[in-house]
Amino acid sequence: MALVYKICPRDLWREAEALGRFTGAPVDHADGFIHFSTADQVAETAARHFAGQEDLLLVAVEADALGPALRFEPSRGGALFPHLYADLPLSAVRSVAVLHLGPDGRHVFPAEVPQA
Repeated sequence: MALVYKICPRDLWREAEALGRFTGAPVDHADGFIHFSTADQVAETAARHFAGQEDLLLVAVEADALGPALRFEPSRGGALFPHLYADLPLSAVRSVAVLHLGPDGRHVFPAEVPQA
């Protein structure tokens, strides 16, 4: 099972749980799709876009469960990033973990997320 990851503020995720689906963060709404990262990309995404932020969650999503609405498209440096052109159904979520800040100020990822 291939997973993609969404870094999400806890309050936005709680809204998604109440709604039964995740409609995206403000940046997702602005860009017209929900941004995800692969396991190899998620640490850089955290460092680049969420540096020093607390109260974040790491949402692991089964890529195949999203069907054709999930597209891998070129982004920074030509790398292919997963973008979801639909709401995220909570049925596709495999885990939600707190994304803590380490003593160095960088986010600490759960052991099951392979890091480069």
